[in-house]
Amino acid sequence: MRKEELMRRAIKLSADSVANGGGPFGAVIVRDGEIVAEGSNGVTILNDPTAHAEVSAIRQACKKLNSFDLTGCEIYTSCEPCPMCLGAIYWAHIDKIYYANDRKDAANIGFDDELIYQEMEVQPQYRKKPSEILLNNEAIKVFQQWTEKTDKTRY
Repeated sequence: MRKEELMRRAIKLSADSVANGGGPFGAVIVRDGEIVAEGSNGVTILNDPTAHAEVSAIRQACKKLNSFDLTGCEIYTSCEPCPMCLGAIYWAHIDKIYYANDRKDAANIGFDDELIYQEMEVQPQYRKKPSEILLNNEAIKVFQQWTEKTDKTRY
């Protein structure tokens, strides 16, 4: 399939999501020109703030391919990925991102991720949702166990 057809599919998924009570976002994951998985925004339908189109498509693709590594895949999404989705795309090792609307377009209709982008630049203790280190001396032992483990699966 051509890039434009794949993006049109992502856009259709976003339109279908709106018609069914979801958010205006759709995503398609492709390998070798074939659709592997699709997702649409189900945040309000599923009462799950992580049910973004890209994350839903990644979960579906990983299940279908029986792998947490989506190297060799591309994602077509109806909007520039938010910080959470962008992180998931990187963690999944997806090779390339195509998007239609950008984050300014999303902000214009009430989906403004700018606060999150800004907060990522702030030291954790100074963020609007402050963070505090607690029991590091206990938790670091598990990291040491991981480091010493010889039969671990790296990701």
